Amino acid sequence: MPLRLHDTLERRLVDFTPLDPSGPVTFYTCGPTVYDYAHIGNFRSFLNADVLRRTLEFLGHDVRHVMNITDVGHMTEDAVADGGGEDKMAVAGKRLLEAKKSGSLPDGAEIDPGDPGAIADFYAAAFIDDARLLGLKVVEDADSEPALMPRPTRWVPEMIALIERLIAGDHAYVGGDGAVYFSVASFPDYGRLSGNTIDALREGEGGRVNAANQAAKRHPADFLLWKPDPSHLMRWPSPWGEGYPGWHLECSAMAQGLLAPSEGEHAGEIDLHSGGEDNIFPHHECEIAQSRAAFGSSRFARYWFHTRHLVVEGEKMSKSKGNFFTVRDILAKGATPAALRLELVRTHYRQNANFTLQGLRDCGRMIDRWCRLESQLASGQVVAGDGPGPLESALPGFTDAVSDDLNLARAIGVLNEAVNASRVDADSPAGDPARAASELAALRRMNEVLGVLERNDAPVVVDDDLAGRVEACIAARAEAKANKDWAAADAIRDELTTLGVAIKDGPEGTTWSRIVE
Repeated sequence: MPLRLHDTLERRLVDFTPLDPSGPVTFYTCGPTVYDYAHIGNFRSFLNADVLRRTLEFLGHDVRHVMNITDVGHMTEDAVADGGGEDKMAVAGKRLLEAKKSGSLPDGAEIDPGDPGAIADFYAAAFIDDARLLGLKVVEDADSEPALMPRPTRWVPEMIALIERLIAGDHAYVGGDGAVYFSVASFPDYGRLSGNTIDALREGEGGRVNAANQAAKRHPADFLLWKPDPSHLMRWPSPWGEGYPGWHLECSAMAQGLLAPSEGEHAGEIDLHSGGEDNIFPHHECEIAQSRAAFGSSRFARYWFHTRHLVVEGEKMSKSKGNFFTVRDILAKGATPAALRLELVRTHYRQNANFTLQGLRDCGRMIDRWCRLESQLASGQVVAGDGPGPLESALPGFTDAVSDDLNLARAIGVLNEAVNASRVDADSPAGDPARAASELAALRRMNEVLGVLERNDAPVVVDDDLAGRVEACIAARAEAKANKDWAAADAIRDELTTLGVAIKDGPEGTTWSRIVE
């Protein structure tokens, strides 16, 4: 079944067709800037890219997936195309210096705040640990091929070569301040991805340009490729002086060096590029301009995939509001990696998502049901009935849903209907073990996209002793309520709370879950 995907550039659903049908799909994802721990909003974008990659593989494609680890050049004012503010790695150094003075370095780590390489190493390792827990397949790939998670500091020679190519083609120039800029006037399609126009991108309009260096540029929208700065923490020799590359340039150099053909009809082109919606402008807009200009190609990425924002309990994440969470914060509350992964991807990637602790609990309970069924099927318990079982029968509907622009909500609904219809009997000699095996294979096949069954390592409801105790308490509470012994019913509820269990009365009876606070 072909994948229908929304392409940000075309602003519509399109059929996905790889550049080379016989080769791997080439996929570049803008990864983290490793100046701090990545938060759950960052991971929503990374996980949706992972779901896209898994869906492509589910549909039969091989995928070569690259995700960068940015360790230089990403400025604090990244809405400004030519890089305003401070390098985020320098900001991290200042923050860590204060933390060191107060004895509060993260996790007791001994990081030299004056060494940006050490800062990057620490937070890159933390990101990879978190990403591995949540099942990002690109991390597994990078275990055997580290180049698939490149760092810009190791690609500076390629960036310099790309700048030289742009200058030779009259797409870049040395400005009055000695910096190298891309000339947007040389690229008529600049602004097509974001909907901006060159004429609108003038000083003071929308914060899109850096007023401090307008006199040095030919056009206010021209963006930075190389900044000579002998005072910068990280700097390299170049034909334009010792300095550092522009953030946008980094991804073009790495994507093309690792994924794109260097010559031929499709030189410089890749299949897919993903990121958060905040990357659309200026980052991805600038990537397109410099990449296409360097190779004369009609496309840089054939398809653009962007995830919308995440809010927490209906509000923008903010440390002052106490709703700013890293992966580690959520897992410390008792959630499983599986529940966090599902909560972050179950809302469609083109909709803003509202992360809630109740949603996290709901995901945990849902995955527990899937895991219990998987365990029953894997242990040889038989499935009553003839012909294809509910899970096997659900596969076409699940496939249709994920092929429809990654409609995970519908896919999860299809899976839940099949799980609800499954009847497993450990004692029935009339059941068919082969049917159970087919059902298990179908469940695991659907999990290839979801990636949660193997990550439910601290499940909410799999402890049989606890489950039995809870069910007994619920039955005793129901009897107490029937006898109008409200004090006894309240005491049982308190006992369950002590066990870390929340109960909820509803028309279909009382349900329960582990408390995540």
